[in-house]
Parts: sequence; C-alpha cells; structure tokens
Amino acid sequence: MTACISFVGAGPGAPDLITLRGAERLGRADVVVWASSLVPEALLTHTGPDALVVDSATMTLEDVLDVYRAHPDGRIVRLHSGDPSLYGAIQEQLDWCEAQGRAYEIVPGVSSLAAAAAALGRELTVPEVAQSVVVTRLANRTHRSMPAGETLGAFCATGATLAVFLSAARPEALQSALLAPPSAYTEATPAAVVVRASWPDEQVVATTVGSLAEAMRATGATTTALVLVGPALEGDAPRSHLYHPGFAHGFRRRSAPGTTAGRPAVRRAGRG
Repeated sequence: MTACISFVGAGPGAPDLITLRGAERLGRADVVVWASSLVPEALLTHTGPDALVVDSATMTLEDVLDVYRAHPDGRIVRLHSGDPSLYGAIQEQLDWCEAQGRAYEIVPGVSSLAAAAAALGRELTVPEVAQSVVVTRLANRTHRSMPAGETLGAFCATGATLAVFLSAARPEALQSALLAPPSAYTEATPAAVVVRASWPDEQVVATTVGSLAEAMRATGATTTALVLVGPALEGDAPRSHLYHPGFAHGFRRRSAPGTTAGRPAVRRAGRG
C-alpha cells in the first residue's frame, strides 16, 4: 500500500470482526486516527509497533484534516466504527481528499446491525413477514439533517424491520414515534435493544414496542446502542422458498418433498 488515506470500518467492536483487509491496512499504517469513544482500544492490537496513534474523540473535522496534511506521504488509516458508509461522517473527508488530490480508499466493515442480529439469533428478512430492513434514526439535535420525507413515522407505516441508530438518549420519544399513526407497529410488536454489540460488555434486551422506553433506560446506555423493531424478531418464521425442494433455480432442479435434488458438490478445501 503506497501513500494513501484508508477509511477502514473497524466492525462492531470485537477485534476479530474487522475484515482481513482492514487489519492489513492497520498493520502497515504509519498513522492511525481513531475515536476512543466509539472504537474499542483492542482494535489497535492490529497496528504496527511504530504507528503514530491519534485519538479523535475530542477532535473536529478540521483537526483531523490537519493530521492528514501533516503526513502527505504517509499511509494513514482513519478507523471508523462499524461500516463507514453508515453514519460514518466520511463524505466530507472524501470530498477533501478529492479537492486536495489525495489518494484514498474505503475498506468496508461489519456493521453493528449485523452484529446485533447475530446477538439476537434472528434473521431480519423473513418470508411473508418482512422483506425489507430500514436503517434510520430519530431526529434529535441534528434534526435539520433529516430530509422531510424520511420521518420515523413514514418508515413505521411500512411494517418492515426497523434498525434505529443514534437514538438511545431519547427512549420515550422513540417509543412514541414508533406507535404514532399511521404506524403498523403495536405495543405488542417485538423489539430489541442491543448495546455495544460484540463488545465484552454487550447487552441484549428483548422486549416489545410498548415496553421499549423502559427497556432502553434499564440498560443505562445513551450511546453505542441499536434498537431493532418488527415482527421478524418473533419466532416460528415461515420456511424460506430458497431451499424448499419444490423451488427450482439455476443451480438446482425441483424435487418432491422428502427427496434430494441431486448430489451436492463436495470438494476438499484448498483444492480445485
């Protein structure tokens, strides 16, 4: 990797949930900029011994850009929590790179959404129940950044699985928004609060929309918390058509229930 600014997704928190590419970039970086408030220090075990590590927890965008300017020929990693494409505030940094002619890349990361679903042991897209996942947040101090058509109420009306980021500090407001007409959710709709997904102190609370505010307050968390809502979180999901014997596709023919569609393609790892 030549001189470049790599915007690396750290993953949800566990140091072994960063991608191989992300760990490799950290290992070769001359400078690492990370936010101690969002990314566990354990992720820095992937950095090399001579890397300059800068904590951006108290820094502004201008402060971070000054670090980039100070190392024009260095290999820089900007370590973002989760996946940088979701609430990563990277676009202004990318625009700066373009304006300055600085080489950059984006290394995707495992989102806390994926880690939260794994902690719950639930699929978020269940046939006949929910085939869409909406990623959003409750308008708060940054309400002016919310487009007019992207209200929480508009998304609630779909009945899709809802993943609500950056909203743990206002539990009552979130619960009220989820239940306000024309919401498809009711007080009995399943919900879950996942705090610090994959961190050592991870909390997973299964609840309902009607008890959501109480459950959120019980965790004591106001940051690094994700709320999932929707009927897909319930048990007894209908069977998917994808692996049903009666469903054919380009790699498998249709077969009668109780029979096999053909011998599976089996080979030893590492062999063609």
